[in-house]
Amino acid sequence: MDTEIGYLHHVGHIVGDIAQAREVYQKLGFLCPAPAYPVLERIAGEPATPFGVANMHATFMRNFVEILAVVTQESHLPLDAHPIPLQIPPAAFAQVVESMERTIAKISASLARFEGLHIVVFQTEDANLSAQRFDQTGVGHSGVNRVQQPHQLIPMGVVEIDREEVPEGRLAVAENPVFEAPGPQASLHHPNGAVDLVESMLCVPDAQIEAYVEGYQRYLGRVARKDGAVRVFDLRESCVKLVPDSWLASTLPGETAPALPAFVAYAVAVRDLASTRQWLESNGVGVHAEPSGGIFVPARGALGAAVIFRQA
Repeated sequence: MDTEIGYLHHVGHIVGDIAQAREVYQKLGFLCPAPAYPVLERIAGEPATPFGVANMHATFMRNFVEILAVVTQESHLPLDAHPIPLQIPPAAFAQVVESMERTIAKISASLARFEGLHIVVFQTEDANLSAQRFDQTGVGHSGVNRVQQPHQLIPMGVVEIDREEVPEGRLAVAENPVFEAPGPQASLHHPNGAVDLVESMLCVPDAQIEAYVEGYQRYLGRVARKDGAVRVFDLRESCVKLVPDSWLASTLPGETAPALPAFVAYAVAVRDLASTRQWLESNGVGVHAEPSGGIFVPARGALGAAVIFRQA
């Protein structure tokens, strides 16, 4: 079944300390520009202070890994982190602050479950089409929201899958951003050779695997194929894997899920796997062989999310 869903748009890695996370990602060979964080003047005449969620991206040509952390005045931020002053009209101030507080609560609740992957967003050709398909197949959603970030020509449509039970985290679909010039990702060359985000892995209780397969079939408009007990949703040059808990150790040797259900790993494609392995090991990063031929850094070495490297 062919739908408007294309590939993995991004995954979100929620961490406790954004400065530490940047160091870890750099050690793993990802270029991570300085994180941005919102600052807000809560009381008129008082200095603006950090408020909300800081983030940074490991960016590829068509998608990215987002790293997020709640920030406060006490947060440890890199020296080059850049504040984003929030300019909010007085009439909308209370509503915007309430919305941001809800986001902070969601991120904090995810972190309380475990530090690691809590967000998966799928690329859609048309957010309106996705919303219509969700209506037809009974997927609870937010409707289409339009967001526009710096250097984007037009607002990007986003649909949250948020009006049904999704204990694994935040699921959404989003359109591709359209940039004024070659996007910020065009010049990024990661030292580890990564060029694309190609897989997200969800671990679920054995007894619930079929229920999760049914849910993701509705979200993605696709039928899963079987790979042993694992279910694979093939996307455009990428995939989502649903792994029963009892099969995780054979899929990623030595790994255990921090909770169930949980996104336990993501995979990136690299230009040359042998060079990637050499770079990681020379940087003191321990890697393990993956049964399908790739290599991976265990979750304990990557802030709760196993990172798989595969030959492009």
